[in-house]
Amino acid sequence: MLSAPATPDQGGSTPETIAAEQDLFRAALTSSIDDFLTDQRDVLAAISVESLPLITSIAALTSGGKRMRALLCYWGWRAAGGSPAAPAPVMAGTALEFFQAAALIHDDIIDRSDTRRGRPSVHRQFTTRHADAGWHLDPERFGVSAAILAGDLCLAFSEELFTASCSGTGGSAARTIFNRMRTEVMAGQYLDLLEEAVGPDQAPVVAEQRALNILRFKSAKYSMERPLMLGGALAGADGALLAAYSAFALPLGEAFQLRDDVLGVFGDPEVTGKPAGDDLREGKRTFLIARATGASDDRACAEINAMLGDTDMDAGAVERLRSLITASGALAHTEQLIEEKSGEAFAALSTLPVDPVSRQALQLLAEAAVTRTA
Repeated sequence: MLSAPATPDQGGSTPETIAAEQDLFRAALTSSIDDFLTDQRDVLAAISVESLPLITSIAALTSGGKRMRALLCYWGWRAAGGSPAAPAPVMAGTALEFFQAAALIHDDIIDRSDTRRGRPSVHRQFTTRHADAGWHLDPERFGVSAAILAGDLCLAFSEELFTASCSGTGGSAARTIFNRMRTEVMAGQYLDLLEEAVGPDQAPVVAEQRALNILRFKSAKYSMERPLMLGGALAGADGALLAAYSAFALPLGEAFQLRDDVLGVFGDPEVTGKPAGDDLREGKRTFLIARATGASDDRACAEINAMLGDTDMDAGAVERLRSLITASGALAHTEQLIEEKSGEAFAALSTLPVDPVSRQALQLLAEAAVTRTA
């Protein structure tokens, strides 16, 4: 049963009171996820107990994470005048969590990632399940196929929950944003896949622009902009306020994804939960890589392109590739772009026509997004 968070103390605007309000929302969100999965576990058990590992894998994935998209949805709702105790942002936030789970499951399949948040990725869990049971045919194919179905199930859950959140006056506007968000992510994911296939066969300036377009639609919009706008739309925000939300959250989302790309190459695996240099082994053609190849001399560029995507790359090769990227100036340039995008977002936030508590909450979320180490 989905429930609303308790009404927080409205007496002040400090990091502590904001954190307390967010803790109430997170608790309600966690309960709604757990309750929904309990209901769905009963549905699957009635079909066959053999289907329950689908729910188990989804439950493990949705039990972690920062809940950032759901929190942005909440503050979008709250800043547009929505009641902190209403159930709509909890339901919408839960829908976003399941959509995120679907995206992670499918992304790990596409990228052939073995881990997610320090644990085996969903397709690896099912591959191991097949191997341990000694079943017939190919365990890898079983693992990928089962994970695709788990991801599709998360998409179905997300749709069901979001529909339930749209019963109010802002439901129609929110539905339009939600539908557009899903299309943007799928198109962005395909463009990312295409970029890896096209590889280095394009001019550096074109590669950089394509990489920025991919990060905008694959991640930036659905990570920051759309969740904030969804919350606002559900609370009845007008077009001007939604446009102001976008002016703040879109550059923030771009800075967030650029930071993610840097962590994918230079992050500490003990913090990120993924092996060092995983993005390099996967051959991701991020803005960081596009800038590195474009700013390097012919010899270094050829070496980067030759190494990128080598799934057997050892620690020494990862370090060599990192040094080439750093020497090209690409890391420094990407950090500068993160700073510029962040500055654009914070400038827009300073003029956002919302209450002081919501503005400060969004400020704290934004700062965490662009300075994170995981």
